[in-house]
Amino acid sequence: MPRGGKRGHKGRGKQFSNPDEIDRQMKAQKELEENPNAEKEASGDSDDESSSDDESDSRKRSGVEGLIEIENPNRVSQKSKKVAEVDVSAPRELSRREREEIEKQKSKERYMKLHLEGKTEQARADLARLAIIKKQREDAAKKRDELRKDADDSKAKR
Repeated sequence: MPRGGKRGHKGRGKQFSNPDEIDRQMKAQKELEENPNAEKEASGDSDDESSSDDESDSRKRSGVEGLIEIENPNRVSQKSKKVAEVDVSAPRELSRREREEIEKQKSKERYMKLHLEGKTEQARADLARLAIIKKQREDAAKKRDELRKDADDSKAKR
C-alpha cells in the first residue's frame, strides 16, 4: 500500500443514469405513494421486468457471491422448516456421545446387578474377605466369653 492512504481511481469511467430511466422511476414512486394497490397492478402489466426483479430479490447475495455463480454439489443451504412440517413424534437420532453415555450407564447397571448377585470377581473377593472377617470376629467373641467365664469362675472360688 503506498504511503498517504488509499489512492483514487483516476482511470475509471464515470457512469451516468439515463434521464428516461430516472423519470420512469420517479413516476413509479409517485404512483406508489398515491395508491398502494398500484404496485400490484403495475407488476401484472410488466411481466419481463418483474420476473428479473423476482429472481434477484428471491435470494440476496453478499460479497463475492453476487459476482460468482457457485455450483458446489456439496454445499447445502440451510432451509427453515415450518412448525407444521416438524415431526415431533419421529425418533431423534442420538449423537455418538449420547449413545456412548447410555451404553456406559447400561453396562454399569448390569455390573451392579451381577455384583449384588455375587457373580463378579470383585463380589467374590468381597464375600471371601467378609467370611474371613466374620470368622475372626466369632473367634474373638469366643475368646472373650472364655475369659469372662474364667474370670467369673475365679471370683466364685474366692
